[in-house]
Amino acid sequence: MRTVPGLSGQFANQTNLKNIKMAYKITDDCVACGTCMGECPTGAISEGDIYKIDPNVCIDCGTCADACPMGAIVAGE
Repeated sequence: MRTVPGLSGQFANQTNLKNIKMAYKITDDCVACGTCMGECPTGAISEGDIYKIDPNVCIDCGTCADACPMGAIVAGE
């Protein structure tokens, strides 16, 4: 169990996040610059050829999408 600094209520305890649907996804427009990783408050983004968002860790805050210079992070379904 991990507490996420700066969050309160249902999002404060990461064990509660597993039932929340991930609202963001990283598209093929990603150039793997790493900007989003440094901005994610929960560390939900992992590095690779194409970066990925872990749906079990993502809290649907949108910080990554706001930070992406390529606009490669979009709201999912």
